[in-house]
Amino acid sequence: MTQRAELSAVLDRLAVDEVITGYAAAVDDGDWVAYQALFAPDGRADYRSSGGIAAGADEVAVWLAEMMRLFPMRQHLIVNRRVTFDDPGHAHVRADYVNPMRLAGAAPEGPQDTSAPNFISGGTYTFSLLRTDAGWRIHEVTVHEKWRRM
Repeated sequence: MTQRAELSAVLDRLAVDEVITGYAAAVDDGDWVAYQALFAPDGRADYRSSGGIAAGADEVAVWLAEMMRLFPMRQHLIVNRRVTFDDPGHAHVRADYVNPMRLAGAAPEGPQDTSAPNFISGGTYTFSLLRTDAGWRIHEVTVHEKWRRM
């Protein structure tokens, strides 16, 4: 592999990683415009394993906006990212997640505790990404919830 090809591969990995980080931040911040912008025009999300829906990114963003009002405090931790490339225009990411959240109106667990989670789940995400004119975008993301605890 030439230095130019190696540099291109590193830049692609960094760009793909930025999309995955942007995904977590958009959901945690409730920034549904940013969430939608991370997807290719025909992008889809599948949240069925965690009790959600599978649909196009625009429809899922509307659903998430409604559902996430139940959890005003949330923090996605997307870790152990494994990135592979089928070819220069297609990437796949398999990553683990832990997602602590706090239910709206939940009582604090102690006198100083106003934000501790009372709901946490974990599992694996699989992302399929495409290189577009706007950069790397999510073609499909699927949540594979493995566990949850209240």
